[in-house]
Amino acid sequence: MATLTQTPQTAPAPAARAYPVGHEPVHNYLREPRPADDVRGLARAWAWVKSWALSVDHKRIGIMYLVAVSVFFTVAGLLALGIRTELFFVNQYSDTGAVIGGNIMGPDTYNRVFTMHGLIMVFLFIIPSIPATMGNFLLPIMVGAKDVAFPRLNLLSLYVYAAGASIALWSITTGGVDTGWTFYTPYSKETGTAVIAMALGAFVMGFSSILTGLNFIVTIHKMRAPGMTWNRMPLFLWSIYATSIVQILATPVIGITMVLLVMERVMGIGIFDPALGGDPVLFQHFFWFYSHPAVYIMILPAFGVISELMGTFSRQRVYGYRAVALSSVAIALLGFLVWGHHMFTSGQSPVSSVVFSLITFLIGIPSGIKIFNWVWTMYKGSVWLKTPMLYALTFLFLFTIGGVTGIMVGALAVDIHLHDTYFVVAHFHYVMMGGTVMAFLGGIHYWWPKMTGRLYNETLGKISALLVFLGFNMTFFIQFVMGSQGMPRRYYDYPDMPWLEPLHQASTIGSYVLGLGLLVVLVNGMLSLRKKTPRAPGNPWGGATLEWTHTTSPPDHHNFHHTPLVTHGPYDYEVLFQTSGDSQRGAPVPIVEVGGPQEMDQEIDDGTRQPDSAADM
Repeated sequence: MATLTQTPQTAPAPAARAYPVGHEPVHNYLREPRPADDVRGLARAWAWVKSWALSVDHKRIGIMYLVAVSVFFTVAGLLALGIRTELFFVNQYSDTGAVIGGNIMGPDTYNRVFTMHGLIMVFLFIIPSIPATMGNFLLPIMVGAKDVAFPRLNLLSLYVYAAGASIALWSITTGGVDTGWTFYTPYSKETGTAVIAMALGAFVMGFSSILTGLNFIVTIHKMRAPGMTWNRMPLFLWSIYATSIVQILATPVIGITMVLLVMERVMGIGIFDPALGGDPVLFQHFFWFYSHPAVYIMILPAFGVISELMGTFSRQRVYGYRAVALSSVAIALLGFLVWGHHMFTSGQSPVSSVVFSLITFLIGIPSGIKIFNWVWTMYKGSVWLKTPMLYALTFLFLFTIGGVTGIMVGALAVDIHLHDTYFVVAHFHYVMMGGTVMAFLGGIHYWWPKMTGRLYNETLGKISALLVFLGFNMTFFIQFVMGSQGMPRRYYDYPDMPWLEPLHQASTIGSYVLGLGLLVVLVNGMLSLRKKTPRAPGNPWGGATLEWTHTTSPPDHHNFHHTPLVTHGPYDYEVLFQTSGDSQRGAPVPIVEVGGPQEMDQEIDDGTRQPDSAADM
């Protein structure tokens, strides 16, 4: 691997081309359409609100999703800090059994807090985070299109998501939910908390997920620019495509399950409650048939983000392009066959448990392919340790731990002993937060100059990445130890295991460090939006995909002045820079050519020569 010191820039930058009238960098989706100059005061503010609320521009919809999921992430994070603070001390009890110290909330409140943390984090943040924000903003630009295939349907998806989120949050005002994010029956049928409102909220949000997935699939199939074959699609698009397949096929199952649960509570129909002749294990089958593929709805887009970061900040073609692309599809399909590994202790037949355990191991193959190829992409590359790359490396480290421990709990004999312990909590967070959230943060830092046209403070970015890495491992690695010693998950207190108190305290301190790191991310983003912050160039990282090479920062209202012609692969940096190896780092970034002349006489390669091995490179 190359040294990490900056290579001096030696080659002169080419002269900038003039932008065509109406497509200068000052004309972009953030500034236009704007109210007429004679519209003043509240009327002007209202016109501005309407220009966003009714916009079918995929970029504005992506930004609105980003604001929404950021708010929900903040709420869920604060709830998590409350959980960790409650577990800091072992509670003190009087002779009558009343809690007299060491707590900040009662057991019922604790149950509601960890349930809301899980529900908000899973359904309102992680699932829509990357597809709805970066997918909406970037997918049409990366395929070379003006917008998604169905722009109005895209806006409808946003409002359906908002309606579902509002219904779900309304449940907080009516007592909250204490079932955990799994809604397991028969407890969810018997509890007096607001299960119906939360279930209906999840049901409504499912429609948003389906509509978004449908829109993305049609856009990728029908609206790719000339020359962009399947073998020239950026790997982020491959991951979004695989995610969309899972969204369309799996989401209806959780929707039907929620409806059946509501019907049982409201109408007393025996479906899952044994007292009414139902079967609670049937609920678990329905729930996990969706919720395990949903794990891949959360992590597959993260894989795509990491592929983009590895290529750009290693200045190498992503090694094994086809293998990485097809492994996303393989994970999406295999994800439908492993739901039973969540039910080893449910009483399902031993034969079923063995089969589900074996199939679970198969998931490790395509996941391992991605890890191997990302590492190989960095090998002999010119690694550039900017903030997005630091998050990518964090992802690589944390997700590998999450994946290996996933194989451990996928083994039948091990899972029986670790089931419902903090070991599973740690594994889940290493995959979901160490995977999806780290990729989300890396992607936001990577595409932030493109989205906002502003550069953030790189030093603050690196500090936040360091705090997030340290805080995350302090919080969750300790939980592997606690779980292996028998600490059950979801427990309000641990009076029978006082020796775990120092570990809980270390985990809680780690959560504060993690929260501080995320706060720095937020502050850095807000500071970058100030007017005096330097404007971002069109391609600050030297990326080779269309959003970097053919649009301004921020993009033009219509993305492109002309439909781009794709003549090389998404990671052909030597074509872009006319150089190779270490000399690519520090080389002048290409000038954005919005409205440049189309080279229609150029022969369009069908893309079948995309290299798959180091020898080809």
